[in-house]
Amino acid sequence: MIPRQELQPGYTVSRIIKGGWHLAGGHGPVDRQRAIRDMADFVDVGITTFDCADVYTGVEQLIGEFLRTDAVRGARTQLHTKFVPDLGDLASVDRRYIESIVDRSLKRLGRDEIDLLQFHWWDYAVPRYVEAALELERLRKAGKIRYLGVTNFSVSRLRELIGAGVSVISNQVQYSVIDRRPERGMIDLCREHNIGLLCYGTLAGGFISERWLGVAEPAEPLPNRSLAKYKLIIDEFGGWEAFQMLLRALGGVARKHGVGIGAVAVRTMLDLPQVAAAIVGATSTVHLVDHLAAVALRLDGEDRASIDGMLQTARGPSGDVYELERDRDGPHGRIMKYELNKE
Repeated sequence: MIPRQELQPGYTVSRIIKGGWHLAGGHGPVDRQRAIRDMADFVDVGITTFDCADVYTGVEQLIGEFLRTDAVRGARTQLHTKFVPDLGDLASVDRRYIESIVDRSLKRLGRDEIDLLQFHWWDYAVPRYVEAALELERLRKAGKIRYLGVTNFSVSRLRELIGAGVSVISNQVQYSVIDRRPERGMIDLCREHNIGLLCYGTLAGGFISERWLGVAEPAEPLPNRSLAKYKLIIDEFGGWEAFQMLLRALGGVARKHGVGIGAVAVRTMLDLPQVAAAIVGATSTVHLVDHLAAVALRLDGEDRASIDGMLQTARGPSGDVYELERDRDGPHGRIMKYELNKE
């Protein structure tokens, strides 16, 4: 069974969280009934925490359907969604706008309270994110939200929210063996304020696996936005050959323990300070064995030295959490979709 981690007294999450982005249709057709059956299988092995978002088209509704059709498993499930106002709406976000989005999420999920609502803000140059977060804090006190988190907030902006009195318990960030940006101040801030990190991109959209070991660098266009996004991170890390060297190091550790490369990559992240859980965007239950292997795996000093030795040569990514992605004119920002709430 998947172990659990306490985020706050009385509130725990599974250390592997089921991501929902892949169910929004951007990775290919979604078989709704298969997706609902898979949710039951995840819960049965202890992956009871589901991550989704208001902007993941159709995913809140899909999880809501699962909760309605399987009340027993649904009662064991923690629901994490997001509040992501569209870029074009940031200047006009107000109480009515915020509450309408939260109410819509509650209706889609079929719940009276969201377990964890995670707040994202596209552009810090539009300085309304503190006011928006305080409105979410008001809804938390009103009972519509149990806990508040953020996603992709930088060190300085998260500190600003905390100073304003927003009770943040988590920050969902991109964090993996090829993207160590949270180690530039975020870990220390989260330790100071008892904030857990919920890590996405742990497997780099599937790049960190045997499938990509020893193969030629993929040519554009890539099959989906997830691979396009993480190929850019590989380029920042040092390029395809540097990535292949890392995969070989991970593969050596994996063979030693009789597990897959992905299990080693996930376990590496779960062992890091302030990491509460890793979010995996599983497209089916085929990798459940790998998830169980990741939490059961115990890395020794030799394993860590092998992995860390490769990471010492990494060129990037540079900057704070999500800093590269906030440049809308740069390669990371150009692939983002900023108006998904309207869809």
